[in-house]
Amino acid sequence: MKSESAADSKSGRKLIILGFVTIGILFLLYSRYQDPELITPDAFDSIQRIAYGFYIILLACFGAITYGLYIFHKAKVERKEKDLFTIIAITTWNPKSRKIFLATFVGYGIFFSLVSGTLVYQPEVNFSIHYGAEIPSGFVAPCCDGPGYMPKVIIYLTEHVGLQIIPINLVLQVIVSYLVALNTSIAISAFAISRKDRSVSSIGAATGLFIACPTCAGTFLSIFIGTASGIALTVALTQLQTLFIAISIPILLIIPFIMAKKLRNADGSCKVDPTL
Repeated sequence: MKSESAADSKSGRKLIILGFVTIGILFLLYSRYQDPELITPDAFDSIQRIAYGFYIILLACFGAITYGLYIFHKAKVERKEKDLFTIIAITTWNPKSRKIFLATFVGYGIFFSLVSGTLVYQPEVNFSIHYGAEIPSGFVAPCCDGPGYMPKVIIYLTEHVGLQIIPINLVLQVIVSYLVALNTSIAISAFAISRKDRSVSSIGAATGLFIACPTCAGTFLSIFIGTASGIALTVALTQLQTLFIAISIPILLIIPFIMAKKLRNADGSCKVDPTL
């Protein structure tokens, strides 16, 4: 049984790594098609098909990562080792934690969509009048923008509501939503964690929210340092978007291990019963 769990754990890791590496390669390869000179009438259909293939592969990568996380998580629970990964797995395996995880993942994902511009609501703009769009309809824009921002999916749901799916935002949304949900489900179980640790986790989640919304950060800061400075900071934060990614994701990755230490008994076992 333990040997099978060990094999599953390794398989899970391989799938997770394969998924992320493939996404990186996919973004790198597609960036080669962002030269406007390549978009000729003869080449457009071919690049459009490549754009469709991009999203098919991206979704397959998400599937591989999700399945990899599941079998890795399950293997850790079954082996009942005393490392922090096992503590995290056991803590989030019970039905209550899974419900909290799912609710947080979906809720935060929707919120992230709103502030990042993925889910668009423009009451003052009528898409059918201003853009000549059919309602409902959608299309894939294969070109042209920076690496990670194309191909873009535009969907008109109603005259005022639509979706603007940008690859890099989609990947960040899934990653940050997963990490926030993981932190939340562990934090609820870790009732004995100090107030200081919980506040750090909240900062990580808030920073993650600002990844695709530097304007939110500028608005937040302007409350304290004035409107003019807030505008200046908004511009700066737009240019330093990568910094927010670098800050939020490591914090959200580290906090579960800090909380896991609080949930580990002196003998290394977990205080949480995974069946409850």
